[in-house]
Amino acid sequence: MTIGHLAGGVVRRLEKAGYRPVQTPFRVASVDFEFTAALIGSGGRALDLVLIVDTAAGEFGDRDAKTVRQRIEALSRALDVTRSRYLLTAILVGAALPKLVDALSPTCRVLNVESASFDTEGEPESDQAALALDDQIRILLPLTIAADDEVESEENRDPIAKLRGALSPNLDQTLVDALTEASKSGEDAVKTALGKVLDIAIEGHGV
Repeated sequence: MTIGHLAGGVVRRLEKAGYRPVQTPFRVASVDFEFTAALIGSGGRALDLVLIVDTAAGEFGDRDAKTVRQRIEALSRALDVTRSRYLLTAILVGAALPKLVDALSPTCRVLNVESASFDTEGEPESDQAALALDDQIRILLPLTIAADDEVESEENRDPIAKLRGALSPNLDQTLVDALTEASKSGEDAVKTALGKVLDIAIEGHGV
């Protein structure tokens, strides 16, 4: 079976995220189930079973909400019979079917990928296209941290350095050193250190 361009792009993205394709039809509780595509997760998502429903191509009656609902509900019951721990997710690829989403929500997690821009190789056409696709299936993808958040400045990691950076460079450095060091021990330590510095300054002026 040839998978549609849009559905194929979604499958490729999930494979890059660590999901492994399941050959269809697959059997659960002596019943064969066939979908446009099916994938299972790995690692921390090893219990995720993802079904691709191609409402654009219409294979296996995927354009008919009733047929899709019956197949997925039958699979859910079969998994229950075998005491499977798989968590079902159905990705509706193509035209949105709001009634189908509502009908399936009690049975499985439902995502909808109405559109995405892929090149002839099935890869997103641009970074923006890749981000738009990821946003539609974000719950299935590994958590990533933006590059700007990964590289923190020394000042952000060290509150003392941040405090020094906020102080005027015209301040007496002896005072700055004493107060920033004392700040590690709390408010009372700062007051004590400030008092000592003032005592020294007053004595120095012969007051």
